Amino acid sequence: MSVFRICSRLGRAGWSMAGTRNMSAAANYNYNSLSVTQPSDFVLNLELNRPTKMNALNTEMWEEIGHFFEAAGEDGDCRVVVLSGSGKMFTSGIDLSDLSQLASVVFSDDDIARKTIMMYNKIRHLQNLFTKLETCPKPIIGAIHSACIGGGVDLITATDIRVCTQDAWFQVKEVDMGLAADVGTLQRLPKVLGSQSLVSELCLTARKMDADEAHRVGLVSSVFKDKDAMMSGALELAKTIASKSPVAVQGTKRSLVYSREHTTEEGLDHVAKYNMVMLQSEDLMKSAMSQMDKSSPPPEFAKL
Repeated sequence: MSVFRICSRLGRAGWSMAGTRNMSAAANYNYNSLSVTQPSDFVLNLELNRPTKMNALNTEMWEEIGHFFEAAGEDGDCRVVVLSGSGKMFTSGIDLSDLSQLASVVFSDDDIARKTIMMYNKIRHLQNLFTKLETCPKPIIGAIHSACIGGGVDLITATDIRVCTQDAWFQVKEVDMGLAADVGTLQRLPKVLGSQSLVSELCLTARKMDADEAHRVGLVSSVFKDKDAMMSGALELAKTIASKSPVAVQGTKRSLVYSREHTTEEGLDHVAKYNMVMLQSEDLMKSAMSQMDKSSPPPEFAKL
């Protein structure tokens, strides 16, 4: 049976299976260090919200980021997340008061084996909270204005798409603090930029990289004149993605993330196993019908 005949059997009723849209989905997320709004259907804007502290990443914010992306990954009313920052800058990096708390452990008189295990578990926990951006099946658009320093680079390298303002700048600051970046930058930035030489330069010198260079080397895909223009562009991009089949979009993200860490053959097998089920989805029928009949309204897809 042809795709056209299958789609015809769905009839116009097929367009109404998307389910009721919920414009108050953001009300399900209440945080102290983050602000969550829903600017359009199926799009959530997660804003780092410690403007008086330059959105410094303290323990509370770190935990809330991890909680949000785990919850958003299971939220049928969310299909895309825009990650932005309030106030004067995206983030100044790790909160130095939290860093000083770790230093008090390092210089304590406790047994070295026990201190070492505690430090390892702490680092792995923080790493896992940022990894939740990758394991979240919803695409994440990082929208960066002004400064993105230290832990902020760890954070944005776990996003799927990055855009920034003309005045944005990026800095892998950790070597100036006497430590190696340990929450994802050294692992993800080489895959984002594709140049080990440039990554090594940035990480070993802690120099600033401005928006033009970030765009040229592929850290960001678009640069906007100011924050308002950037947020407008990021939200429009999010709306476009959210209008697509969530089966297709989430499967695409899963396969892209998987393939980055595996061989080409493993990636091909992964997407084949995904599509052996998902090609039977009603979303394919709706999309095909829309492509063949340009006079039809845009397809609406059920929540996933």
